Amino acid sequence: MTDQPIDARERLRQNFLDHDPQQHPNRWEHLWQQDDVPWDKGFASPALADVLADRKDLLPVTSSGRRPRALVPGCGKGYDVLLLASWDYDAVGVEAAATAVKAANAESKGWEEKPEYAVKDEAKGRGSARFVFGDFFEKDWEKEALGEDGSKEGQWDLIYDYTFLCALPPALRPKWAARQSSLLSPSGRLICLEFPTYKPPSTGGPPWALRPETYLAHLNQPGKDVEYDEEGFAVWKEGQVPGDGSLERIAHWKPERTHKIGEGTDNVSVWKRR
Repeated sequence: MTDQPIDARERLRQNFLDHDPQQHPNRWEHLWQQDDVPWDKGFASPALADVLADRKDLLPVTSSGRRPRALVPGCGKGYDVLLLASWDYDAVGVEAAATAVKAANAESKGWEEKPEYAVKDEAKGRGSARFVFGDFFEKDWEKEALGEDGSKEGQWDLIYDYTFLCALPPALRPKWAARQSSLLSPSGRLICLEFPTYKPPSTGGPPWALRPETYLAHLNQPGKDVEYDEEGFAVWKEGQVPGDGSLERIAHWKPERTHKIGEGTDNVSVWKRR
């Protein structure tokens, strides 16, 4: 869901038009089976790479003796998962399309030998990379990914959301926020690459239009409906009372590097538990 011709975007929108959200995983599977994946860029997010390299002050710190765990919902072919593993994370990508999981496993063959995934910190070494099939909103895939720990809440030290929220219909945003909150560890960090901020909501999706206010409103009230104006933008006012499980934004900036389609408009936001 990044740089793509207008006709590809319209084809993507039409693929989901008038389909119930419960059917959307099947619609994604259809696209993957057709190899119709115009959002795939073939490499990891430059913005994420720069956060991992240059903003260690914002990253989670674990004291349990295990490697930190990272989750990438809607991981596609898994480039960001592999990047996180090169930075010492035991990284997991979850996909609701079985063909996407197969594509990620194929992409990851021999990944340790690729220069872009070289170990970034010799003292810490390399983490693991794994891809699982499942519905982000359900718990079954967590048990496959984490074993016994998968039955517990708050097991992920870092969650990276780039083209996941924008792939979901707006009606699922409260559920998305609640799920992110429940997955994040007490000292964990949710990193969002906010995209596409330049689209008007009236153009539909996916990718659905997102503004920083969308993240602020929903992560401040996970699981709750929030107010939208008549143009379709989420309403956010400073000082709104946080709800149960709310996340606090601790950093927000425009990345120097990102995929071409988001240059000058993407934002990075980093969140923690209150």
